[in-house]
Amino acid sequence: MRFDVLTLFPEMFRGYLDESVLKLAIAAGLVEVHLHNIRDWATDKHRTVDDKPYGGGPGMILRVDRVVPCVEAVQQMGPPGHLIMLTPQGRRLTQEIVEELARYPRLILLCGRYEGFDERIRLMLQPDEISIGDYVLNGGEVAAMVIIDAVIRLVPGVLGDPESSQEDSFTGPGRLLEYAQYTRPREFRGYRVPEVLLSGNHQEVARWRWANRLERTRQRRQDLLTQLQTERDLGCGERNSTIDTDLPGSADSVKYKPSEGDKNS
Repeated sequence: MRFDVLTLFPEMFRGYLDESVLKLAIAAGLVEVHLHNIRDWATDKHRTVDDKPYGGGPGMILRVDRVVPCVEAVQQMGPPGHLIMLTPQGRRLTQEIVEELARYPRLILLCGRYEGFDERIRLMLQPDEISIGDYVLNGGEVAAMVIIDAVIRLVPGVLGDPESSQEDSFTGPGRLLEYAQYTRPREFRGYRVPEVLLSGNHQEVARWRWANRLERTRQRRQDLLTQLQTERDLGCGERNSTIDTDLPGSADSVKYKPSEGDKNS
């Protein structure tokens, strides 16, 4: 999988590329990340890439005659890529969109700065506009890192255990939140690991985890269950046949009891 990042600040990515899972994926040849400085396509001695907005107003706007040639040149550097413009006005990033992006062999990530892009950049390039949330950052670089981090988890071979990403929050049947996780010690300051997780009974463990996913989602993200119920009522979506929020032993009937992990009374 190849990523091309178009940015005014390529140095922001140096530390990010040299750490953790991404570093190992690059070393293994599973992922490529290429950085391109938009200023390299400026034509004046000061390498100017922005200017004041027509009509007045605060800030500076990235110029169409700098960004479009940059994108066009980078597109010619490899196989056809899927162009993404990082903008707060784009569709909000979800795990489903991450799964969609992971199907492309190459993503080209265009990072904005200042007051944003000249509108003609969007009109001419027709990018896939994506936002990582309803808030504004100083630039698109952090958003580009978010997309890279989320997508590479779905590239075969990147994660040591291929099942690691299949039970994450927003993944799998219903796209619920992930169940609670525990490790050693078994007890700490009165808080115990639920006994079922120590039982060795895989069926009961699976049942507990499913109930815990439902309960956590009900407590923290009721909107996910509301959406799921709407889809089921409408008879749409492949998840309808694979999830039942009313299963015996679900969070409706198996509550999270203090004796199974919370602090003892």
